[in-house]
Amino acid sequence: MTTTGAGTGGSASGGLRALIRTRDGWAVQHAVVTVTDMTGAQVLRAQADEDGAVRTGEPLAPGPYTVIATAVGYAPAASTAIVTASGRADVGTVVLARQGGVELPPPGAWTLDPAHSTVAAVAQHLGISSVHGRFTEFSGRIEIAEDIEKSGVEAVIQAASIDTGNGMRDDHLRSADFLDVERFPVLTYRSTGLAPAGADRWTVHGELTLHGVVREVDLDLTYLGTGPDPWGGVRAAFRATAQLRREDFAMNYNQVVAAGIAAIGTTLRVELDIQAIQGGQAVQGKELPGA
Repeated sequence: MTTTGAGTGGSASGGLRALIRTRDGWAVQHAVVTVTDMTGAQVLRAQADEDGAVRTGEPLAPGPYTVIATAVGYAPAASTAIVTASGRADVGTVVLARQGGVELPPPGAWTLDPAHSTVAAVAQHLGISSVHGRFTEFSGRIEIAEDIEKSGVEAVIQAASIDTGNGMRDDHLRSADFLDVERFPVLTYRSTGLAPAGADRWTVHGELTLHGVVREVDLDLTYLGTGPDPWGGVRAAFRATAQLRREDFAMNYNQVVAAGIAAIGTTLRVELDIQAIQGGQAVQGKELPGA
């Protein structure tokens, strides 16, 4: 049996290579990877470094192995690796889910926690880079049904809370050229249906009201798990993405800078990182719609 830490060992060409990540891409620094042969005997045990990487140097004998990644608070993940004559096994990225994460959140009302959630959008700038923005004021509620496909979500976003890190740009985005916050102070999203897309993924069908226009918008939703928080509550975490076309919401302003290249892209990529607290309490002193 070989016991080693990440990045130690002999031959640079042999050994085990793996990256241990959470479902949303964060390194699991304290993960431990155990390798066993087909008889169940442990042949290697290594701990991930601060980047969630496992790198050992001592060559492994050719053949099939079982690789098990574990970490406190996460469900174990097992995979099979084939070691060739090189003595090296490249496992790739191993994704660990929070313990209990495969279980759906308990039915009932869940309130969005703005302090630990992000509502963001990314637009292309000058055809070569991206501008990132987020809304800092929003509220919402998720209703988890016994039949998960009958669950629903609704959210309200304050348009004037847009923040891209540049005051002049933010003022322009609040103007009639874009969000027109004087006429349309809020954005709303209400789901109309839910369709499974995998073990922990769904497509949320819904209607987005933006700039006075109502359009059907689907969210690609990933459920990240449920667990207790330090304040005696229970939280569920989700990540969702969508793409919007500005012209679908009557926001057609643009400036062509050169050779037909627009200053601001016509497509927005929406990125949501959401924590929801079990219960229907108000958020930041404001009652949620339908509360």
